[in-house]
Amino acid sequence: MNLVNAPHPPFGRALCAMVTPFTADGALDPDGAQRLAAHLVAEGCDGLVLSGTTGESPTTSDDEKATLVRAVKEAVGERVPVVAGVGTADTRHTVRLALDAEKAGADGLLVVSPYYSRPPQDALEAHFREVADASGLPLMLYDIPGRTGTRIEPDTMIRLASHPRIVAVKDCAYDMLGTQRVLARAELAYYAGCEEFALPLYAVGGAGFVSTVANVAPRALRSVLDAFDAGNTGDAARRQQLAAPLVELMMASGLPGTVTAKALLGAVGLPGGPVRAPLRPAGREVTDGLLSAYEKVVSAS
Repeated sequence: MNLVNAPHPPFGRALCAMVTPFTADGALDPDGAQRLAAHLVAEGCDGLVLSGTTGESPTTSDDEKATLVRAVKEAVGERVPVVAGVGTADTRHTVRLALDAEKAGADGLLVVSPYYSRPPQDALEAHFREVADASGLPLMLYDIPGRTGTRIEPDTMIRLASHPRIVAVKDCAYDMLGTQRVLARAELAYYAGCEEFALPLYAVGGAGFVSTVANVAPRALRSVLDAFDAGNTGDAARRQQLAAPLVELMMASGLPGTVTAKALLGAVGLPGGPVRAPLRPAGREVTDGLLSAYEKVVSAS
């Protein structure tokens, strides 16, 4: 699946930031990953993003990341793009993961800003360009300064858009004005990485979303974009508001989205398994609340 010269948006619209399923004893579960991936595609996801924040990338090994790509690609084939998270704090390591992902069959790469070291903008730009030069795959830059400590500034984004393989952004910067500045000046597909911005960003020219909540409610989230595309903006707003209580519980209740997504997946009988330390599983009361909100969204969508 050659996406370097793909039409806008390059990875589809409704992308799921997929969890990494583990077995009960904490090992990688390739079979579970294949079942979950096939389910998500059947439920309306037209792209899967692996080994991101939701995929517990800090606690999976390089071999596990490559195995996950191979398993998911085998399950979904050419039906949807598979984007592999390869970002680390080390440029050399990130390049190595990019090459591993390409060899494993990934269709694109998700590359987060190097964390902890907080490189200045010129070093950040050089990092992304080196990764983009290393493989033939298109890149989605992951701008999430709340986790990395470093913003990819709008001017840096605009410069990076000149690279033929830097084609998209997962936007978790919470700066709608800065995002619109880039949209007006560069050919980058902007995906909302925070579900509450899915419709607002789409309405000003965004490409869609990369969503943790899509692990459990892909049809409900996709229906927002579908309604907007059909010209039913009021219905799109209604559907966005309908999903908001579930989004809030999963993403803004004090627990990481990985924890809440895996709790819900387990509650509805889908592969997910435990989280890896230092994360801890959600308690019964939290899971019951999530399940109640989930059932309301699913029944109404």
